[in-house]
Amino acid sequence: MHLLTIQQKIFEKRGQKVMLDFDLAELYEIEKRVLNQAVKRNIDIFPDDFMFQLTQNEWENMLSQIVMTYQYKAINYLLQKENQETEQKERKRIGFKTGKD
Repeated sequence: MHLLTIQQKIFEKRGQKVMLDFDLAELYEIEKRVLNQAVKRNIDIFPDDFMFQLTQNEWENMLSQIVMTYQYKAINYLLQKENQETEQKERKRIGFKTGKD
């Protein structure tokens, strides 16, 4: 996973930088349930402020941020794809003489 991708998955909540469990699971290439089980089994080795449960309001606000980010990425992707297709069509219309008749 690229550094920029990881940075985009870090949010600030309650004055702390946090990552969501499903993003951490993706980072470590494991299932979310496996990550959560491992944390629960080893909870005594983590500091008290290692994790916290988001309130419903915090989750809804965060979800809207995530949706807006993914919508932006989707729109950006579609615009890039459209530009590439336009460029390909324009290239097909232009003939270049190779020097051979």
